[in-house]
Amino acid sequence: MPYSGATSAWGAVGIAHLAYVKMVNEQGGVNGRKIRLISLDDAYSPPKAMEQTRRLVEQEEVAFIFGSLGTATNSVVQKYLNEHKVPQLFIATGASKWVDPEHFPWTIGLQPNYHTEARIYARYIREHRPDARIAVLYQNDDYGKDYLKGLKDGLGAKAASMIVAEESYETTQPTIDSNIVKLKSTNADVFFNVTTPKFAAQAIKKMAEIEWKPLHIINNVSSSIGSVMKPAGFENAQNIISSNYLKDTSDPQWKDDAGMKAFDEFLAKYFPEGNRVDSSVMYGYTVAQGLVQVLKQCGDNLTRENVMKQAANIKNLEISSLLPGVKVNTGPEDFAPISQLQLMKFKGEKWDLFGEVISGDVGG
Repeated sequence: MPYSGATSAWGAVGIAHLAYVKMVNEQGGVNGRKIRLISLDDAYSPPKAMEQTRRLVEQEEVAFIFGSLGTATNSVVQKYLNEHKVPQLFIATGASKWVDPEHFPWTIGLQPNYHTEARIYARYIREHRPDARIAVLYQNDDYGKDYLKGLKDGLGAKAASMIVAEESYETTQPTIDSNIVKLKSTNADVFFNVTTPKFAAQAIKKMAEIEWKPLHIINNVSSSIGSVMKPAGFENAQNIISSNYLKDTSDPQWKDDAGMKAFDEFLAKYFPEGNRVDSSVMYGYTVAQGLVQVLKQCGDNLTRENVMKQAANIKNLEISSLLPGVKVNTGPEDFAPISQLQLMKFKGEKWDLFGEVISGDVGG
Protein backbone atom coordinates (compact mmCIF):
# COMPACT_ATOMS: atom_id res chain seq x y z
CA MET A 1 0.00 0.00 0.00
CA PRO A 2 1.20 3.55 -0.71
CA TYR A 3 1.20 4.82 2.87
CA SER A 4 3.82 7.42 1.87
CA GLY A 5 4.78 9.29 -1.30
CA ALA A 6 2.80 11.15 -3.98
CA THR A 7 -0.17 8.75 -3.94
CA SER A 8 -0.42 8.35 -0.17
CA ALA A 9 -4.09 9.52 -0.32
CA TRP A 10 -4.81 5.97 -1.49
CA GLY A 11 -3.30 4.59 1.74
CA ALA A 12 -6.83 4.97 3.16
CA VAL A 13 -7.70 1.79 1.22
CA GLY A 14 -5.25 -0.25 3.29
CA ILE A 15 -6.33 1.29 6.59
CA ALA A 16 -9.95 0.42 5.73
CA HIS A 17 -8.88 -3.20 5.02
CA LEU A 18 -7.21 -3.43 8.44
CA ALA A 19 -10.21 -1.89 10.21
CA TYR A 20 -12.66 -4.27 8.49
CA VAL A 21 -10.52 -7.31 9.39
CA LYS A 22 -10.42 -6.10 13.01
CA MET A 23 -14.24 -5.94 13.00
CA VAL A 24 -14.57 -9.44 11.50
CA ASN A 25 -12.12 -10.86 14.04
CA GLU A 26 -13.97 -9.24 16.96
CA GLN A 27 -17.19 -10.78 15.66
CA GLY A 28 -15.64 -14.27 15.76
CA GLY A 29 -13.66 -14.39 12.52
CA VAL A 30 -14.47 -16.58 9.50
CA ASN A 31 -15.40 -20.24 9.99
CA GLY A 32 -14.00 -20.00 13.52
CA ARG A 33 -10.63 -18.61 12.40
CA LYS A 34 -9.15 -15.12 12.86
CA ILE A 35 -7.56 -13.27 9.95
CA ARG A 36 -4.06 -11.84 10.32
CA LEU A 37 -3.55 -9.06 7.78
CA ILE A 38 -0.03 -7.64 7.41
CA SER A 39 0.02 -4.34 5.52
CA LEU A 40 3.33 -2.74 4.47
CA ASP A 41 4.26 0.55 2.78
CA ASP A 42 5.61 0.41 -0.78
CA ALA A 43 5.27 4.19 -1.45
CA TYR A 44 3.81 3.30 -4.91
CA SER A 45 7.35 2.34 -5.94
CA PRO A 46 7.77 -0.89 -7.99
CA PRO A 47 11.20 -1.84 -6.51
CA LYS A 48 9.86 -1.30 -2.99
CA ALA A 49 6.72 -3.32 -3.84
CA MET A 50 8.93 -6.22 -4.96
CA GLU A 51 11.01 -6.04 -1.78
CA GLN A 52 7.95 -5.93 0.50
CA THR A 53 6.15 -8.72 -1.40
CA ARG A 54 9.17 -11.02 -1.09
CA ARG A 55 9.30 -10.23 2.62
CA LEU A 56 5.63 -11.20 2.99
CA VAL A 57 6.00 -14.44 1.02
CA GLU A 58 9.45 -15.60 2.15
CA GLN A 59 9.74 -14.27 5.72
CA GLU A 60 6.15 -13.85 6.93
CA GLU A 61 5.07 -16.93 4.91
CA VAL A 62 1.64 -15.45 4.17
CA ALA A 63 -1.11 -17.60 2.66
CA PHE A 64 -1.68 -15.06 -0.11
CA ILE A 65 -1.39 -11.41 -1.14
CA PHE A 66 -4.59 -9.37 -0.92
CA GLY A 67 -5.69 -5.94 -2.15
CA SER A 68 -2.29 -4.43 -3.04
CA LEU A 69 -2.69 -1.09 -4.80
CA GLY A 70 -1.24 0.18 -8.07
CA THR A 71 -0.78 -0.98 -11.65
CA ALA A 72 3.03 -0.67 -11.82
CA THR A 73 3.49 -2.03 -8.29
CA ASN A 74 1.34 -5.11 -8.96
CA SER A 75 2.90 -5.63 -12.42
CA VAL A 76 6.39 -5.96 -10.99
CA VAL A 77 5.38 -8.79 -8.59
CA GLN A 78 2.88 -10.62 -10.83
CA LYS A 79 5.38 -13.03 -12.42
CA TYR A 80 7.04 -13.78 -9.05
CA LEU A 81 3.71 -14.55 -7.34
CA ASN A 82 2.45 -16.69 -10.23
CA GLU A 83 5.71 -18.66 -10.39
CA HIS A 84 5.46 -19.32 -6.64
CA LYS A 85 1.71 -20.07 -6.98
CA VAL A 86 0.77 -17.44 -4.41
CA PRO A 87 -2.70 -15.92 -4.99
CA GLN A 88 -2.62 -12.20 -5.87
CA LEU A 89 -6.18 -11.51 -4.80
CA PHE A 90 -8.51 -8.56 -5.54
CA ILE A 91 -5.68 -6.17 -6.30
CA ALA A 92 -6.57 -2.46 -6.39
CA THR A 93 -5.97 -1.66 -10.02
CA GLY A 94 -8.26 -1.88 -13.01
CA ALA A 95 -5.64 -2.65 -15.65
CA SER A 96 -7.11 -5.06 -18.22
CA LYS A 97 -3.97 -7.25 -18.01
CA TRP A 98 -5.27 -8.79 -14.74
CA VAL A 99 -8.07 -10.46 -16.69
CA ASP A 100 -5.81 -13.22 -17.99
CA PRO A 101 -6.47 -16.56 -16.24
CA GLU A 102 -4.72 -18.43 -19.04
CA HIS A 103 -1.29 -16.84 -18.48
CA PHE A 104 -1.64 -15.58 -14.89
CA PRO A 105 -4.00 -17.96 -13.08
CA TRP A 106 -2.96 -16.67 -9.63
CA THR A 107 -3.85 -12.98 -10.24
CA ILE A 108 -7.33 -11.44 -10.04
CA GLY A 109 -8.55 -7.85 -9.67
CA LEU A 110 -11.96 -6.65 -8.50
CA GLN A 111 -12.91 -3.22 -9.81
CA PRO A 112 -14.17 -2.61 -13.39
CA ASN A 113 -11.15 -2.49 -15.66
CA TYR A 114 -9.85 0.80 -17.02
CA HIS A 115 -10.26 -0.24 -20.64
CA THR A 116 -13.96 -0.95 -20.07
CA GLU A 117 -14.45 2.32 -18.21
CA ALA A 118 -12.81 4.36 -20.99
CA ARG A 119 -14.98 2.63 -23.62
CA ILE A 120 -18.07 3.72 -21.67
CA TYR A 121 -16.83 7.35 -21.77
CA ALA A 122 -16.13 7.02 -25.50
CA ARG A 123 -19.70 5.87 -26.03
CA TYR A 124 -20.96 8.93 -24.13
CA ILE A 125 -18.78 11.27 -26.25
CA ARG A 126 -19.92 9.63 -29.49
CA GLU A 127 -23.58 10.06 -28.50
CA HIS A 128 -23.41 13.57 -27.01
CA ARG A 129 -20.42 15.23 -28.71
CA PRO A 130 -20.02 13.52 -32.08
CA ASP A 131 -17.83 16.38 -33.39
CA ALA A 132 -15.66 16.60 -30.29
CA ARG A 133 -12.04 17.71 -30.29
CA ILE A 134 -10.60 15.57 -27.48
CA ALA A 135 -7.48 16.26 -25.41
CA VAL A 136 -6.14 13.45 -23.18
CA LEU A 137 -3.82 13.77 -20.20
CA TYR A 138 -2.58 10.40 -18.98
CA GLN A 139 -0.03 8.96 -16.58
CA ASN A 140 2.94 7.56 -18.49
CA ASP A 141 2.59 3.90 -17.43
CA ASP A 142 0.31 0.89 -17.95
CA TYR A 143 -2.40 2.56 -15.88
CA GLY A 144 -2.60 5.63 -18.12
CA LYS A 145 -2.07 3.77 -21.39
CA ASP A 146 -4.89 1.32 -20.62
CA TYR A 147 -7.38 4.19 -20.44
CA LEU A 148 -6.02 5.79 -23.61
CA LYS A 149 -6.37 2.50 -25.51
CA GLY A 150 -9.91 2.02 -24.16
CA LEU A 151 -10.90 5.50 -25.33
CA LYS A 152 -9.45 4.86 -28.81
CA ASP A 153 -11.09 1.44 -29.08
CA GLY A 154 -14.41 2.95 -27.98
CA LEU A 155 -14.21 5.77 -30.52
CA GLY A 156 -13.29 3.29 -33.25
CA ALA A 157 -12.42 4.66 -36.69
CA LYS A 158 -13.12 8.22 -35.51
CA ALA A 159 -10.41 8.17 -32.82
CA ALA A 160 -7.69 9.54 -35.10
CA SER A 161 -9.75 12.59 -36.10
CA MET A 162 -11.41 13.24 -32.72
CA ILE A 163 -8.33 13.05 -30.46
CA VAL A 164 -6.33 16.24 -31.09
CA ALA A 165 -3.80 15.89 -28.26
CA GLU A 166 -2.29 13.14 -26.12
CA GLU A 167 -0.16 14.47 -23.28
CA SER A 168 1.57 12.20 -20.77
CA TYR A 169 3.04 13.09 -17.37
CA GLU A 170 5.35 11.35 -14.90
CA THR A 171 4.36 10.63 -11.28
CA THR A 172 7.64 12.24 -10.23
CA GLN A 173 6.54 15.66 -11.54
CA PRO A 174 5.67 18.09 -8.73
CA THR A 175 2.89 19.62 -10.84
CA ILE A 176 1.05 19.16 -14.14
CA ASP A 177 0.20 22.86 -14.61
CA SER A 178 2.34 23.16 -17.76
CA ASN A 179 0.64 20.08 -19.27
CA ILE A 180 -2.79 21.67 -18.74
CA VAL A 181 -1.70 25.00 -20.31
CA LYS A 182 -0.36 23.09 -23.33
CA LEU A 183 -3.61 21.13 -23.74
CA LYS A 184 -5.74 24.28 -23.58
CA SER A 185 -3.79 25.66 -26.56
CA THR A 186 -5.15 22.83 -28.75
CA ASN A 187 -8.68 24.32 -28.48
CA ALA A 188 -10.03 20.92 -27.43
CA ASP A 189 -13.65 20.99 -26.23
CA VAL A 190 -13.53 17.61 -24.43
CA PHE A 191 -10.84 16.80 -21.85
CA PHE A 192 -10.24 13.21 -20.70
CA ASN A 193 -8.28 13.44 -17.45
CA VAL A 194 -6.49 10.18 -16.52
CA THR A 195 -4.56 11.01 -13.36
CA THR A 196 -4.12 10.05 -9.71
CA PRO A 197 -5.85 12.11 -6.96
CA LYS A 198 -3.12 14.70 -6.32
CA PHE A 199 -2.75 15.50 -10.03
CA ALA A 200 -6.51 15.36 -10.68
CA ALA A 201 -7.05 18.13 -8.11
CA GLN A 202 -4.19 20.15 -9.64
CA ALA A 203 -5.74 19.82 -13.11
CA ILE A 204 -9.18 21.00 -11.97
CA LYS A 205 -7.65 24.01 -10.20
CA LYS A 206 -5.39 24.99 -13.10
CA MET A 207 -8.24 24.71 -15.64
CA ALA A 208 -10.30 27.16 -13.59
CA GLU A 209 -7.33 29.50 -13.25
CA ILE A 210 -6.72 29.68 -17.02
CA GLU A 211 -10.47 29.57 -17.79
CA TRP A 212 -10.39 26.42 -19.92
CA LYS A 213 -13.91 24.98 -19.90
CA PRO A 214 -14.18 21.83 -22.01
CA LEU A 215 -16.50 18.92 -21.20
CA HIS A 216 -14.32 17.37 -18.49
CA ILE A 217 -14.32 13.58 -17.99
CA ILE A 218 -12.27 12.24 -15.09
CA ASN A 219 -11.49 8.56 -14.45
CA ASN A 220 -13.30 7.09 -11.46
CA VAL A 221 -10.24 6.29 -9.35
CA SER A 222 -9.70 10.05 -9.11
CA SER A 223 -13.32 11.03 -8.49
CA SER A 224 -13.15 11.13 -4.67
CA ILE A 225 -14.93 14.12 -3.18
CA GLY A 226 -12.65 14.07 -0.14
CA SER A 227 -9.27 13.77 -1.85
CA VAL A 228 -9.96 15.44 -5.23
CA MET A 229 -13.09 17.58 -5.58
CA LYS A 230 -12.93 19.36 -2.24
CA PRO A 231 -9.20 20.21 -2.43
CA ALA A 232 -9.69 21.42 -6.03
CA GLY A 233 -12.60 23.65 -4.94
CA PHE A 234 -16.22 22.58 -5.48
CA GLU A 235 -16.83 25.72 -7.58
CA ASN A 236 -14.12 24.51 -10.02
CA ALA A 237 -15.45 20.96 -10.25
CA GLN A 238 -18.99 21.63 -11.51
CA ASN A 239 -20.34 19.38 -14.31
CA ILE A 240 -17.32 17.07 -14.42
CA ILE A 241 -18.38 13.60 -15.59
CA SER A 242 -17.11 10.33 -14.15
CA SER A 243 -18.51 6.90 -13.28
CA ASN A 244 -19.01 4.69 -10.28
CA TYR A 245 -19.95 1.21 -9.13
CA LEU A 246 -19.97 2.09 -5.42
CA LYS A 247 -22.60 3.99 -3.46
CA ASP A 248 -21.45 7.55 -2.86
CA THR A 249 -21.43 8.39 0.85
CA SER A 250 -22.31 12.03 0.13
CA ASP A 251 -25.43 11.17 -1.88
CA PRO A 252 -28.58 11.77 0.22
CA GLN A 253 -30.50 9.06 -1.68
CA TRP A 254 -28.67 6.44 0.45
CA LYS A 255 -29.35 8.04 3.85
CA ASP A 256 -31.87 5.32 4.85
CA ASP A 257 -30.08 2.54 2.98
CA ALA A 258 -29.21 -0.49 5.15
CA GLY A 259 -25.81 -0.87 3.47
CA MET A 260 -24.89 2.77 4.12
CA LYS A 261 -26.01 2.50 7.74
CA ALA A 262 -23.76 -0.56 8.18
CA PHE A 263 -20.86 1.39 6.63
CA ASP A 264 -21.41 4.30 9.03
CA GLU A 265 -21.51 1.94 12.02
CA PHE A 266 -18.23 0.38 10.83
CA LEU A 267 -16.61 3.81 10.48
CA ALA A 268 -17.80 5.01 13.88
CA LYS A 269 -16.44 1.97 15.71
CA TYR A 270 -13.43 0.77 13.72
CA PHE A 271 -12.18 3.67 11.56
CA PRO A 272 -13.34 6.93 13.27
CA GLU A 273 -10.47 8.91 11.71
CA GLY A 274 -11.51 7.78 8.21
CA ASN A 275 -12.79 10.51 5.86
CA ARG A 276 -16.38 9.48 5.11
CA VAL A 277 -16.43 11.26 1.73
CA ASP A 278 -13.14 9.72 0.55
CA SER A 279 -14.15 6.98 -1.90
CA SER A 280 -10.92 5.11 -1.04
CA VAL A 281 -12.43 4.31 2.36
CA MET A 282 -15.61 2.89 0.82
CA TYR A 283 -13.53 1.00 -1.73
CA GLY A 284 -11.33 -0.63 0.93
CA TYR A 285 -14.43 -1.58 2.94
CA THR A 286 -15.99 -3.16 -0.16
CA VAL A 287 -12.93 -5.19 -1.21
CA ALA A 288 -12.50 -6.53 2.33
CA GLN A 289 -16.03 -7.97 2.09
CA GLY A 290 -14.93 -9.83 -1.05
CA LEU A 291 -11.99 -11.29 0.89
CA VAL A 292 -14.32 -12.53 3.66
CA GLN A 293 -16.63 -14.11 1.06
CA VAL A 294 -13.73 -16.09 -0.45
CA LEU A 295 -12.58 -17.28 3.00
CA LYS A 296 -16.15 -18.34 3.85
CA GLN A 297 -16.36 -20.36 0.63
CA CYS A 298 -13.01 -22.03 1.43
CA GLY A 299 -14.47 -23.71 4.53
CA ASP A 300 -11.68 -25.67 6.19
CA ASN A 301 -9.63 -26.06 3.02
CA LEU A 302 -7.31 -23.05 3.08
CA THR A 303 -4.70 -24.23 0.61
CA ARG A 304 -3.54 -21.62 -1.88
CA GLU A 305 -5.12 -23.70 -4.64
CA ASN A 306 -8.53 -23.62 -2.98
CA VAL A 307 -8.30 -19.90 -2.15
CA MET A 308 -7.77 -19.23 -5.87
CA LYS A 309 -10.45 -21.73 -6.88
CA GLN A 310 -13.03 -19.99 -4.64
CA ALA A 311 -11.98 -16.49 -5.80
CA ALA A 312 -12.79 -17.70 -9.32
CA ASN A 313 -16.17 -19.11 -8.26
CA ILE A 314 -18.22 -16.15 -7.00
CA LYS A 315 -21.83 -16.07 -8.19
CA ASN A 316 -24.02 -12.93 -8.14
CA LEU A 317 -22.50 -11.68 -4.89
CA GLU A 318 -24.28 -8.54 -3.71
CA ILE A 319 -22.11 -6.35 -1.49
CA SER A 320 -24.08 -3.71 0.40
CA SER A 321 -21.81 -0.86 -0.71
CA LEU A 322 -22.20 -1.56 -4.46
CA LEU A 323 -24.80 0.32 -6.53
CA PRO A 324 -28.10 -1.54 -6.99
CA GLY A 325 -27.77 -3.89 -9.96
CA VAL A 326 -23.97 -4.20 -9.67
CA LYS A 327 -22.98 -7.76 -8.73
CA VAL A 328 -19.72 -9.65 -8.31
CA ASN A 329 -19.28 -12.63 -10.63
CA THR A 330 -16.22 -14.73 -11.41
CA GLY A 331 -15.52 -18.07 -13.06
CA PRO A 332 -12.49 -20.15 -14.12
CA GLU A 333 -12.43 -18.17 -17.39
CA ASP A 334 -13.85 -14.91 -15.96
CA PHE A 335 -11.36 -12.93 -13.88
CA ALA A 336 -13.30 -9.63 -14.13
CA PRO A 337 -15.37 -9.62 -10.90
CA ILE A 338 -17.14 -6.27 -11.44
CA SER A 339 -17.87 -5.11 -14.98
CA GLN A 340 -20.71 -2.62 -14.51
CA LEU A 341 -20.64 1.15 -14.08
CA GLN A 342 -23.04 4.09 -13.92
CA LEU A 343 -22.17 7.58 -15.20
CA MET A 344 -22.34 10.55 -12.84
CA LYS A 345 -22.02 14.35 -12.99
CA PHE A 346 -20.65 16.62 -10.26
CA LYS A 347 -23.26 19.12 -9.04
CA GLY A 348 -22.92 21.39 -6.01
CA GLU A 349 -20.91 19.35 -3.53
CA LYS A 350 -21.84 15.84 -4.70
CA TRP A 351 -22.05 13.42 -7.61
CA ASP A 352 -25.43 12.87 -9.29
CA LEU A 353 -25.85 9.49 -10.99
CA PHE A 354 -27.54 9.48 -14.40
CA GLY A 355 -28.55 6.92 -17.01
CA GLU A 356 -28.61 3.16 -16.60
CA VAL A 357 -26.06 0.82 -15.02
CA ILE A 358 -23.91 -0.02 -18.04
CA SER A 359 -22.18 -3.35 -18.52
CA GLY A 360 -18.96 -3.14 -20.48
CA ASP A 361 -17.62 -6.67 -20.28
CA VAL A 362 -14.16 -6.96 -21.76
CA GLY A 363 -12.91 -10.49 -21.30
CA GLY A 364 -9.28 -11.58 -21.24
